[in-house]
Amino acid sequence: MNSLYFVSAARSAVGLIRNGNEDGALTHPQLIAVADGMGGHAGGEIASAIAIEILARRAAVFTDTEMDKDSADDYFNSTIDEIDSALKVASDDEPSLSGLGTTLTALFIRDNQVVLLHVGDSRAYRIRGAVIEQLSVDHTVMQELLSAGTITQADIAEHPQRSMLTQALMGSQSLSIGLHVFDLEDGDRFILCSDGLSGVLSDKEIKTLVKSQTPQDAVSALVDATYINGAPDNVTIVVADMADNAPAESAIEFFGTAAS
Repeated sequence: MNSLYFVSAARSAVGLIRNGNEDGALTHPQLIAVADGMGGHAGGEIASAIAIEILARRAAVFTDTEMDKDSADDYFNSTIDEIDSALKVASDDEPSLSGLGTTLTALFIRDNQVVLLHVGDSRAYRIRGAVIEQLSVDHTVMQELLSAGTITQADIAEHPQRSMLTQALMGSQSLSIGLHVFDLEDGDRFILCSDGLSGVLSDKEIKTLVKSQTPQDAVSALVDATYINGAPDNVTIVVADMADNAPAESAIEFFGTAAS
């Protein structure tokens, strides 16, 4: 039975360069998520919306307090397989959508722990005290090169493969994604975002902008900062704090393409 819940705010914005929004997000007292679509404007919108809609539908099952922890985790994790299958069907049915895909980064609270499901380069951060930590690991060529020590952080901005993903939901049905579980502490704050934020602001800048802000004000400050810095991509952000009591309203809220 849960005793901690998310109190969250979210926003999805087109940015200053793109013509449409390929991002999607959702918030719920036990679940937050961000998806960043790819494959052209139409394909990206459809892919991220499919991911968010399937996750939302499944949430009715894995957030049920009567479900045991292991079963809830398994059902949460298998969301990846259903999304990937749905993307393959969408692409097969409409050849113009060939190449569609999406990232997905989601956090699910159960038993006073938070469970991370992650594919792609949308990020999950935790702010604990004065420290910001990236909980997700980017599925990108850049991250692999960084991990191998082949390049440094300073090399990324000019690297020709800086936007290349090594894993994403694209209907390939060849993903093997595990969950990551983190213990919760009083005062923990979580930030989920598409790379429209993380590609523009540093971790330190993100932490500074959200310090001592409500979730809603923190989201606004982050979106405003991306626009000040040119907002070259869609930007979608969820900021969530912990609460001891379930909010009176427990419905899922949708943002970006998923809200259309």
